[in-house]
Amino acid sequence: MTVGKIAYHGWPNAYRISNGTVQLIVLTDVGPRIIFYGFANGENEFHEFADQAGKTGGNEFRSYGGHRLWVSPETETTYFPDNVPVRVIRQADTVRFIAPVEESPKPTYFQKEIDVRVSPTGTHITVIHKITNHATDAIEMAPWALSAMAQNGRSIFPLPAKAPWGKTHLLPEGLLALWSYTDLSDRRWVFGTKYLQLRQDPNPTGQFKEQMIGLYDSQGWGAYFRKGHLFVKRAEVERAATYPDYGCNFETYTEPGFLELESLGPLRKLHAGEMAVHVEDWWLFEGVPAGEGDDWVEEAIVPRVKQTQHDRANPIR
Repeated sequence: MTVGKIAYHGWPNAYRISNGTVQLIVLTDVGPRIIFYGFANGENEFHEFADQAGKTGGNEFRSYGGHRLWVSPETETTYFPDNVPVRVIRQADTVRFIAPVEESPKPTYFQKEIDVRVSPTGTHITVIHKITNHATDAIEMAPWALSAMAQNGRSIFPLPAKAPWGKTHLLPEGLLALWSYTDLSDRRWVFGTKYLQLRQDPNPTGQFKEQMIGLYDSQGWGAYFRKGHLFVKRAEVERAATYPDYGCNFETYTEPGFLELESLGPLRKLHAGEMAVHVEDWWLFEGVPAGEGDDWVEEAIVPRVKQTQHDRANPIR
């Protein structure tokens, strides 16, 4: 793993982390924000807001793009502006990006941290999200990790396994959470028997330009396919835990500019001085054939997702 400071799109103090196969670029003038993930010398798999490039300071929330850490449930507190510099600490195979405590303009007293570990070979990245409560009171919350993906792709999620009605299948197997702007007749949704897909469309024709769904994903993975590349993220499923948004551990959102692939940790009462930790693992595949429907997912996507199970069983140390 090589780590070096670079200037990136108007921010003078970004960090490039690479193993020669893939690279991350992490902003430190604002954030913490992983603004770039892709193959070395390749294009960014993440979306960037070009009109916000290089901006710092101020009290307005900016999306910037890339991958960020939020607090769920979504309220005004979620949108605390991350517009100030973060601290960087290198510890063995981990690079830590630590924001200051959120005290101004409207204090939340949360402190956010994103730690990254890059596998010596291949495309496997471990992203460790941490939120510490520096307030005097406890607050119910969940860590929320959002990756804003580039245009013209589609997110993919597994649906619960199917079986015929019977006395051993009387209870529900999963759930979908719907927002006020979720329109299941929108052509961007593709509901299969085994998989759910959401297409990113720069020119949507439905009733609402935004679409969102949350789900309880018992398999703990979501993916994004675009231009022959497949981005896979995994997050551990805590079976006995309660998740936010009626029980969602994965969510996906799109609008004309981008699509978000999101995972959430369990809801918990975070007491003063306590830290919530949420871990994602990422992989990137190339040469993935395009296709449609469940058959395509089974043939082109699932075998690559299964390849990631070995890395999950043998995490980066």
